[in-house]
Amino acid sequence: MKTFWLDRDHERYERLVASAPNAFAYSLGDIAPVTFACTAWTFATPPILDPGYVRWHRRVLSATCGRNPFDGGLTARVELVSPLPAELTTTRAWWRDRGWRGWPELFGQFVQPTDRDLSRYPHVRTTLLIEAPLPLEGLPETPDADAAPQDVVAAAARAVTVLVRDLSELVGPVVQQLDTDRAVT
Repeated sequence: MKTFWLDRDHERYERLVASAPNAFAYSLGDIAPVTFACTAWTFATPPILDPGYVRWHRRVLSATCGRNPFDGGLTARVELVSPLPAELTTTRAWWRDRGWRGWPELFGQFVQPTDRDLSRYPHVRTTLLIEAPLPLEGLPETPDADAAPQDVVAAAARAVTVLVRDLSELVGPVVQQLDTDRAVT
């Protein structure tokens, strides 16, 4: 399942990375590619780049990468729109005729309810949080501190490509199961 993918307009991302060399400076020359890859990911996703160079399935609310403080590895954190748990769907007694609403959709995308919606109806929106290690294999070496700007841009683009692949492999089966089981309420 296509859960994460890259936008065709890679030049927008490359221009952004090239215009912000200081954002990558602290990770240049690092023996591990984690900090550099996480910075590259941050620049490829909203709110830094909106719309993002990295695009994702409508169930994905957010996707971030970070360095694990325990071992220095790469950890992904992905928040997904999820159906109500079974315990809330077996009976609607808890509704008490209050008109509960779930995730609003706008043009097929899950969105937060507006303030107006929240002033009129109670909402119950469930999410699923995935936190998992990602492999370092395939990530480019972190460029040296004196690397040419085009080398930093190329390494950042490669890192994002690898992260998109790895996150799709990790999260895709979960999203597919959520889409298969039942509609979101």
